[in-house]
Amino acid sequence: EGNSAGGSAKMGRDRNVQAILSLRGKVINAEKVSPERVLSNAEIISLITALGTGLNETFDINKLRYHKVIIMTDADVDGAHIRTLLLTFFYRYFRKLIEYGFIYIAQPPLYKIQQNKYITYAYNDSQKDSILQELNQDSKITIQRYKGLGEMDPEQLWETTMNPENRKMYQVQIDDAAKADWVFTTLMGD
Repeated sequence: EGNSAGGSAKMGRDRNVQAILSLRGKVINAEKVSPERVLSNAEIISLITALGTGLNETFDINKLRYHKVIIMTDADVDGAHIRTLLLTFFYRYFRKLIEYGFIYIAQPPLYKIQQNKYITYAYNDSQKDSILQELNQDSKITIQRYKGLGEMDPEQLWETTMNPENRKMYQVQIDDAAKADWVFTTLMGD
């Protein structure tokens, strides 16, 4: 995500093992535009440089600078769109990173739920509803819906999304390459 979330993430990370690359502006749709246009996009150039592997003929998996490349976007629909655009780029230009298991998706919370000193997080609407049913209805419940990662302070972002002991993330896998190719072409293409 952009500078707002990137700032919180940079302040909340473990500098010894985590690096943050904030992407500004809309990520280019690698499925719809020419390779020349994709590879001339400033954000894509920054991403390729950060990965360190090179591209196409110069690609060398051994030069990858990070053991885990984690896509961290807002928990809402806009974040899902950005995540899909990034996955499309990785699938089309860095498929080996997916195949070797280096690409992950962070799962930030959508809601913070607090009752007295008890704080928990919900990652979707049904989880929020389930948590609310379990709480004491006679005591005040505060619900905060995060519109974006930038609304979380560095400590919250660390605790919910970046701390290896607490975070929820999913490894991106390609179980069926032909089906994945069809899905990317159908959903992200013309």
